[in-house]
Amino acid sequence: MAEQTEKAFLKQPKVFLSSKKSGKGKRPGKGGNRFYKSIGLGFKTPREAIEGTYIDKKCPFTGDVSIRGRILSGTCHSAKMVRTIIVRRNYLHFVKKYQRYEKRHSNIPAHVSPCFRVKEGLCRRLSDSMC
Repeated sequence: MAEQTEKAFLKQPKVFLSSKKSGKGKRPGKGGNRFYKSIGLGFKTPREAIEGTYIDKKCPFTGDVSIRGRILSGTCHSAKMVRTIIVRRNYLHFVKKYQRYEKRHSNIPAHVSPCFRVKEGLCRRLSDSMC
């Protein structure tokens, strides 16, 4: 079963925990059923999402959140929060008066599932629905 580190009991909503069969072949502390899905759009399901023991209802692979909206890219500016990062998105803004571009940026908070290994400075694609 999953590792319980929170005060509340965590479980995946689509997995039935109480098996009626007496498990002769099953080991009591090992494995069990795990729900995961393919989200499409060219994203592969990470191995950690399939074989891991974490429970995250906001994970697009093991939770019930759907990928929709625009897919943005940026660099990880801060990874100091629990399961949340700040993504810095640089872009150019056109100033009509001077006929020039200026550099601007925006910081976007994004949820990070435990199946991703994220460090500061790495580039990561994300979706609006995961924020």
